[in-house]
Amino acid sequence: MTATPERVLLIKAKGGLGNRMLSACTGLVLAELTGRTAVIDWRDGDYLPLGDDAYPALFDGPGGHVAAEFDDRVDVAPALWRGRLDEHPFQIIDDRFPGEHSSPFVYRRLSIDLAHPDVPEPIAVFWSYLPKMARIRRRASRAPAFRGMGHEQLTRWALERWFRPNARVRSALERLFPDDARPRIGVHIRYTDRKVSLDRVFRETRRLRERAPDARIFLATDNAAVQARFREAFDDVLVIEKALGADDRSLHQQTETDDPLREAENALVDMWGLAGCHWLVHSRHSTFSVAAALIGGIPRSRQRDVDRWNPRVVGKRWVQTWA
Repeated sequence: MTATPERVLLIKAKGGLGNRMLSACTGLVLAELTGRTAVIDWRDGDYLPLGDDAYPALFDGPGGHVAAEFDDRVDVAPALWRGRLDEHPFQIIDDRFPGEHSSPFVYRRLSIDLAHPDVPEPIAVFWSYLPKMARIRRRASRAPAFRGMGHEQLTRWALERWFRPNARVRSALERLFPDDARPRIGVHIRYTDRKVSLDRVFRETRRLRERAPDARIFLATDNAAVQARFREAFDDVLVIEKALGADDRSLHQQTETDDPLREAENALVDMWGLAGCHWLVHSRHSTFSVAAALIGGIPRSRQRDVDRWNPRVVGKRWVQTWA
């Protein structure tokens, strides 16, 4: 369906890079299906000061509108956003639904209905904490542009068009693996607010190293102690220089820096670095590494998901996917 400038889908954000990127992909496909112009709004203060939009600072997107153009509009759905489009999900939840920040259903209050997204208002808002591509896949399958595409293919369609890292990130990536034809094992370890099993990660990494002894390891982690321990256990481990966490808050929440944009760019270098590896050791519980696998087109046969058989993680992801 052809988008028109009079019909806009504002795509809001909450959470870390993986969450907001994969959630935005649902909104981008939804905008295409409903004939709306997609506008990503990352002014929520997680990566830049509140009010500054991190999306155009981090990515070279298709361009066009900026979110601030619509701040005063009242012809918007859902109605709770009328006159409040300069605000963000965390603020609306604090004000209207305190105590529901962790609810898998709260997004339904802040977003147009995914089952009936064809609202008459010129401005519509989409937000979810996690991707909801599974909930719109059936409608997407009927659209000529998306026919035959599963939810991973739909997500990659959006990632390729809207999430091209900025020039500084691309330059850093060009220097990351210069003229190195050796196979690479990407390892992602989240170990601040959420902790993956280190024993499983180390075990799967050793198995891959035994299979490909000349492989270089690219490690992306948010924890300084884990990085040191991993480099003691394995040789030829590549990491980028960046801020690392030391407590149980997520890295983007605890890092104090004079250049928050640069630290966000470092996170993108980690994500795209993982995407450029031949194998990936990670947990499906982290949207950061899931996004990396999708960006790189790393097949499941070359992923070592340490939580693949974890019933708690699998069950939680199922609820979050279909809620």
